[in-house]
Amino acid sequence: MTKYVFVTGGVTSSLGKGIVSASLAKLLQEHGFKVSIQKFDPYINVDPGTLNPYEHGECYVTDDGAETDLDLGHYERFLNSPTSQANNVTTGRIYQTVINKERAGDYLGKTVQVIPHITDEIKRRITLLGDTEYDIIITELGGTVGDIESLPYLEALRQLRMELGDRDTISIHLTLIPYLSAAGELKTKPTQHSVKELLQAGIQPDILVCRTENPIGEDIRAKLALFCNVKKNCVIEAIDASSIYDVPILMHSEKLDVRVLQKLGLRSKKKVELKKWKVFLDHLKNPKRNVTIGLIGKYNELPDAYKSIYEAFVHAGAANLTKVNVVAVHSEDLEDRKMIHQTLSGLDGILIAPGFGERGIQGKILAVQYARERKIPFFGICLGMQCASVEFARNVLKIKDAASTEVRPNTKNPVIHMMAEQLRVKNKGGTMRLGAYPCALKVDSLSGKAYGKKYISERHRHRFEFNNKYLKVFEKKGMIISGVNPDRSLVEIIELRDHPWFVGVQFHPELKSTVERPHPLFVDFVKACVVHRQNV
Repeated sequence: MTKYVFVTGGVTSSLGKGIVSASLAKLLQEHGFKVSIQKFDPYINVDPGTLNPYEHGECYVTDDGAETDLDLGHYERFLNSPTSQANNVTTGRIYQTVINKERAGDYLGKTVQVIPHITDEIKRRITLLGDTEYDIIITELGGTVGDIESLPYLEALRQLRMELGDRDTISIHLTLIPYLSAAGELKTKPTQHSVKELLQAGIQPDILVCRTENPIGEDIRAKLALFCNVKKNCVIEAIDASSIYDVPILMHSEKLDVRVLQKLGLRSKKKVELKKWKVFLDHLKNPKRNVTIGLIGKYNELPDAYKSIYEAFVHAGAANLTKVNVVAVHSEDLEDRKMIHQTLSGLDGILIAPGFGERGIQGKILAVQYARERKIPFFGICLGMQCASVEFARNVLKIKDAASTEVRPNTKNPVIHMMAEQLRVKNKGGTMRLGAYPCALKVDSLSGKAYGKKYISERHRHRFEFNNKYLKVFEKKGMIISGVNPDRSLVEIIELRDHPWFVGVQFHPELKSTVERPHPLFVDFVKACVVHRQNV
């Protein structure tokens, strides 16, 4: 029977529930169990697909085309296994399902209420993954205890714990232990009040995970155990770490995984060694060289908008024994041509990030031109690949009015245009080309050599495509079409013939990079940046 672990948060947001959940899942996986994690978000949006990156960070896309919370990226990077639509649920999706059932008459005329209808749907979603092959399901509840939006979820958790029993469910509560410098001491009162809020919802936490800047000590553990009604050995210290990838090691040293297994009545199937993880950390912390790569984007004020790209650089850097210093460059700042050389001249590589809309496009195109002409390693992702196509058309093919119809709808030379089926789309949510699609590679290309195989599958999130009308003239002038969707002949990867490393991809390779399986294109790009730095 599947066991369930519920992770809630208190005191403040952004404490790291996602990282703690992913770390615990990794440890339980190392114990020999099949584990998955799901995220329940209290906001009323159906999914993050229509949310501004400034609001919510990046929108993470799964193989099956779900637009999800960025925490699912952490889950995949730690567990090295894919997630799906079932791993992320929002209040909007819960209510949408219940309302659709009501309209269809499924409730036979009953008054539809939060209890039992909304809570029943939440419970159904929580146990949906449990109907598969997993031994343990970790459910992370977004927001903090005390939020109005979280109340139906807490009630559903309370009911599930009653229905499934203490040996099949446990509750982990993540809180903050602040340090008051004026008083020179750590304070437990915020955690006590947070647990009180949880108790009012009918949930007694089994384990407290305490986020802190300073070691909490035995006296703090004893005090929290006494006032929060948990065992002292179930008060877990989560001290600030230099890297999120240190957290599984820290949680293992605190025996979080051991306590969870004890509470669930499970015995470890094998010794936890984390060999690959420790090798990765050693490479990460002891690089032999460093490179500086410019990330040209338009949402740089919020690093979480490009979270998966930053993490993919961490993985690729470790694989190359190289520290990757990522410099965020706002594309709008590059629209002043005088700033181009001043801003980009010291870089070992340039990555043009994905995005939507007209703002900052010209700066991205000028950055592509700079990388192409000066032979600087270049990597374009999604919109970055499209900008590279437009730049090539304008400056190599001399088609001066070449553009994407996303930016110039009435252009006479739409090098990038909208797919025919997308022209009929009215709704914005969940209507792009989403999820994993196959791609056939030219084996002797940069991409083919990086992947080491002919066929790949990568995740997409876009509406606009390369216009195949311009395919032959592009190839004639030195552009290599090194990756193509075999089903519809859509251009997936472009490269330049006379350039050390110039690759643009229509998909999002950063979404599939993990600690144990760094993405081959990021690994090869960083390697090219190392070579460029050595040759400068």
